[in-house]
Amino acid sequence: MSRECPAASGVDPRMSTVGIIGAGHIGTALAHGLVARGYDVVIANSRGPETLTDLIASLDGKARAATASEAADAADWAIVTVPLKALPDIPAAPLAGKIVLDTCNYYPQRDGRIAALDEKRATTSQLMQEHLPDSKVAKAFNHIVAEQIVTDGSPAGTPDRRALATASDHPEATAFVTALYDDFGYDTVDVGPLGESWRVERDQPAYVVRQNADELRANLARATR
Repeated sequence: MSRECPAASGVDPRMSTVGIIGAGHIGTALAHGLVARGYDVVIANSRGPETLTDLIASLDGKARAATASEAADAADWAIVTVPLKALPDIPAAPLAGKIVLDTCNYYPQRDGRIAALDEKRATTSQLMQEHLPDSKVAKAFNHIVAEQIVTDGSPAGTPDRRALATASDHPEATAFVTALYDDFGYDTVDVGPLGESWRVERDQPAYVVRQNADELRANLARATR
C-alpha cells in the first residue's frame, strides 16, 4: 500500500527540456505549469505540430510543437498523457534511459476493452513500463482534475496542503516526482511499485478528490480491486 516517500534531495526535476506527448487537458495544463516554472517544453499530439499553433501562442513562445518522436528525442524527461489506446504509438527508443511520467487512465468506452486491465492482471502504468522497457516510468498527475493542477498547489508546510500520489519501480523516478510535485505545490504519498498504482486509478477513493496526505493514505487503504 502506501509508504513514506524518499527524500528528493539531489534530484532536480528542472532539467532543461520536457517532452510532453499528448496535448489534451492534462498535457495543456502541465505545459502551462511547466513553462511558468522555467522549463522548456516540446509538445506533441496525434494530429501534427501544425494543429498546436494556438496552444504554443498561449505559452508565450516558451514552448514549441513537434511530432511525438521529436518531443521524445528532445526530452531530458517526458510526460505521456494520451488515451490509453494510443500507447502503442508512443516512440520507445528515444525515451530509453529517461524518466517518463504516466498520467493515463483507462476508459473502456474510449480505449476499447483491454483484457489485462479488465482482469486486474496489470495496471495502466505497468502497461506503459512494458511498452517502454528501457525508461523509468512513474505514475503522476492522473488523479487530479486537469484545471486544478495549476491552481490547487500551495507552499510546503501549508496546513491541509493537497497531496498527490506516485508509484514507480524505480526509486529515482519516485524521488523525481516528489520534487516535481513540491515544485507545483503538492505533498507526495508514495504508493509503492507500479503494481500498486491501481489504487489511484479511476473509480477508486483517491481518484480526482481533494485530499491532504493523511486523507490520501486513508483513501489508498480503502481501495478495492
